This record gives sequence, structure tokens and C-alpha cells, in this order.
Amino acid sequence: MTRYTLGVKIDNLFTELLGITIAAQYTKRTDKLEFLEELNRKFDNLKYFITILWEAKGLSAGKYAQLSQKLTRIGQMLGGWIALLKRNSPN
Repeated sequence: MTRYTLGVKIDNLFTELLGITIAAQYTKRTDKLEFLEELNRKFDNLKYFITILWEAKGLSAGKYAQLSQKLTRIGQMLGGWIALLKRNSPN
């Protein structure tokens, strides 16, 4: 996989993540978990492809470290949102 192809894949994932996030934000609470679980799966894919890009030397170590910190924080927030909904779900 070339760096360009990885870049396109990462751009597409960012765009999809934004779309799912906006949809989840405006979805009824009872339906939110489905959107958040899809968001979590795509977010994991994004992290994977960013790691591959770094390994292919398409991203400097410094930029990768900065991005990884931000992605870790976003993952924690997303995980917390999912856990909250699961705790408060009537099922």
C-alpha cells in the first residue's frame, strides 16, 4: 500500500467519523449506542492505518506521537460515552 493510498484511506475515515459523530449527536438516546459502536470500529481502523502510515515513513515520529496522544484521548472519551450509555440503558 502506498503512502498516497494510505493518506486517502485516512482522509476518508476522518470524513466518515465526522459524519457518524454528527449523526450520533442528533440521534435519540435509545439509538445512540449503535452509532457509537460503529464510530468506535471506524476509529480503531483509523488508528491502525495511521500506525501503518508511520511505519511506512509517511509520518514523522514527532507528528505520530502528537497525533497518537490526541487519538488516545478521543478513544477514552468515546469509550466513556459508550460505557455511560450501556450503564444507563434499560436492557
